[in-house]
Amino acid sequence: MDTVIIGAGASGLAAAIEAAGRGSVAVLERAPRVGRKLAVTGNGRCNLTNLNMGPEHYHGEEPDFVLPALTAFGVGDTIAFFRSLGLITVSEPSGRVYPLSEQAGSVVDVLRFAASEAGAQLRCGVCVREIRPEAGGFRVISDGPELHARNVVVSAGGAAGTVAGGSESGYLLLERLGHTRTRLSPSLVQLKTDNSFTRPLKGVRAPAAVRVMSRGRTVAESSGEVQFTDYGVSGPAIFEVSRAAVTCPDCVICLDLAPVTGFDELADMLDARRSAHLTAENLLTGMLHNKVGRTLVTRLGYPLAAPVSTLTRADTDRVARAAKRVELRVTGSMGMEGAQVTAGGIRTREFDPATLESRLVPGLFACGEVLDVDGDCGGYNLQWAWSSGRLAGRLGDRP
Repeated sequence: MDTVIIGAGASGLAAAIEAAGRGSVAVLERAPRVGRKLAVTGNGRCNLTNLNMGPEHYHGEEPDFVLPALTAFGVGDTIAFFRSLGLITVSEPSGRVYPLSEQAGSVVDVLRFAASEAGAQLRCGVCVREIRPEAGGFRVISDGPELHARNVVVSAGGAAGTVAGGSESGYLLLERLGHTRTRLSPSLVQLKTDNSFTRPLKGVRAPAAVRVMSRGRTVAESSGEVQFTDYGVSGPAIFEVSRAAVTCPDCVICLDLAPVTGFDELADMLDARRSAHLTAENLLTGMLHNKVGRTLVTRLGYPLAAPVSTLTRADTDRVARAAKRVELRVTGSMGMEGAQVTAGGIRTREFDPATLESRLVPGLFACGEVLDVDGDCGGYNLQWAWSSGRLAGRLGDRP
């Protein structure tokens, strides 16, 4: 066997398609089917990549480590690659790219078809126990037949998404070969907070500007949809700042629930309502989601049945300030089980960024989430999977 690839997720399938043009390939996947995590990504829609690509969207000890892979296989290459496999894609104004079918399963299928067509052997339900260097290559020991290969590509993914098959197996295999890893943390994950405000709003989605504060300093910002839960907050805008909220100490989430309206304008709009025949229950109607508005008024101690005419300008200013800044103390996250991505991984300085070959063990390559690279929400992690998988699949361009 020329190459054994360990893991048949996004990066592993990309590597398999590339490597199959360079010799015989076996792909070993511990799950019962390939692309299990990929099939549920993006709420089942699969955000393939993002037109607004750049190294600033990536994190780890060496963020610029991604540059050679992203240069070799960029966004345009990815879109063309999938079109060559028969997958039509569409882009949104945000830059996010999805399959036209809006089915992540379509992405898994075309990759599976292409890998098989290229000659790669896809073997599922095989758990690799050890990679043992030997003369001329490696012995791959698993609960299946023992394999000998000139090259090994580790694309076993990260620890996030344990329900869909995330595990630490890839890290352990590489650590046994002398590699080291950074601290692992969940990223793109729901946050646990003081829930006195969020619990009554369970299931409500609302637009907001989001800031993460750590010891008086802003460490992350985003805007978009926030979903309130019984344990805290979720939604795209929260996923974008979750890495900072999990890794920084003493964090507070600050929500601006009226992000397109300045304080003065909002305060004036509320003050104008003091002359209306309304109760406090409807003070924020038309400005915020109705349930959010009622919860905010209640939180401030105003009876919902009180006539707004009994409020003073100081009261309406207070409501406006509260709408512009709801503070939620972060108490944790939903962990690796709920996370979409792992922050941290095998140290990138131990690999050549131009080839993704190990600097410690010649002929050993790694790609995807097993490395200390994680991207922002919006298709950046899958772009890293495609780019790094195809680069690793070149096998250093050995003949």
